[in-house]
Amino acid sequence: MLALGAGLAVHAYLAHVAAAAGAVGPRVPVVIAATNLARGSVITGGQIRLAHIPKAYAPPGSFSSVVEVTGRVALSDLAKGEAVTTSRLARVRAGPVASLIPEGLRAFAVPTSLPPGSLQAGDRVDVLATFNSGQPHTEIVVAGVEILFVLGPGGGSPTRAGQGDRGLGLDAGGAGASAASTLLVLVSEDQERRLAFARAFGSLEVAIAGPSESPSP
Repeated sequence: MLALGAGLAVHAYLAHVAAAAGAVGPRVPVVIAATNLARGSVITGGQIRLAHIPKAYAPPGSFSSVVEVTGRVALSDLAKGEAVTTSRLARVRAGPVASLIPEGLRAFAVPTSLPPGSLQAGDRVDVLATFNSGQPHTEIVVAGVEILFVLGPGGGSPTRAGQGDRGLGLDAGGAGASAASTLLVLVSEDQERRLAFARAFGSLEVAIAGPSESPSP
């Protein structure tokens, strides 16, 4: 009787395990980060690996092969163990700047006379314009916009937060800047037009926003 009871208990347990496995589906390969990855990183094979998880838990847009991910640019930070998905990667074959611009935004070059090292990618700034014609005045053109890159004079040393020189070969002089550095800031199309007008008819400068500042429309 004891043996029969034990056999029934084991059978019930195995039936429960089988039912649970059926509910979440078979295990499937999913590419995950093998180490912490910073936004803007070009992903190498050693930074990712395959994990096998129940199909029901595989996030939408995940990859099943490391080849699909190798060489792509991370559009956002990824923590070790996080699944790599299509929404976390930049477009295929996009340029070094374009690959990091979120959909619907633009990167606009703004010269600044702030000392080198004052700003880094991820900081937020207000862009002000001083108009000397007519009634001289200064106004805030855009507020709380995020810095995508900081370019040094003469280019060649664009920096991103935590990554230092990425060697993109971008020339700040190409933006018509003779200031200490040039900022590539993320803006909407409306902000882009306002900045272009202000740069054409006024003098631009930036003010550093605090970490809690949010972008303006």
